[in-house]
Amino acid sequence: MEGILVWWIGERQPDVRLLDHVRLHLERSLRMPASVWRGDSKPRDAYDARRKQWSSSRILAWLARETPEEARVLGVTDVDLFIPILTFVFGEAQLGGRAAVVSTARLGEPGLQDDRIVLARLAKESVHEVGHLLGLRHCDTRGCIMERSAGIFDVDRKGDELCRSCRDRVVRVESAERGTR
Repeated sequence: MEGILVWWIGERQPDVRLLDHVRLHLERSLRMPASVWRGDSKPRDAYDARRKQWSSSRILAWLARETPEEARVLGVTDVDLFIPILTFVFGEAQLGGRAAVVSTARLGEPGLQDDRIVLARLAKESVHEVGHLLGLRHCDTRGCIMERSAGIFDVDRKGDELCRSCRDRVVRVESAERGTR
């Protein structure tokens, strides 16, 4: 697979600046091409009325069905995401798979004056989730973008780059993929 598709699947109108920011950060951090994907459909069957949240796992399955088989896709949304064992997630990805999703819903706080903070957080979480698509697991290296983020403090604390070990793994994945083409 070559490149990453960034697809707005949120409820509000897409923010072109936000999507371009994510695209550029993915390209810079992962050294892979990324492009904005346009589509009109939305993952309507992923909403859980009881929780008043959206199932990130159902969204992943939907993304994998709705995009070209050879593509990796990052769905970007503004809805609140969950997995059954957690009250919320910033995002989720298929480890070594094709689909990932990330949400802006919990990346801001009431009264946050600077939208650049949300953009920086979204960029980190986007690279983190796409890192999972490339086979990276959570990393214990302090500051690595692949560190686990249980809350917004964790997102702010970690860096915006892969550590050397994670970077080396991505390079090996990219080399293996080039070798199979």
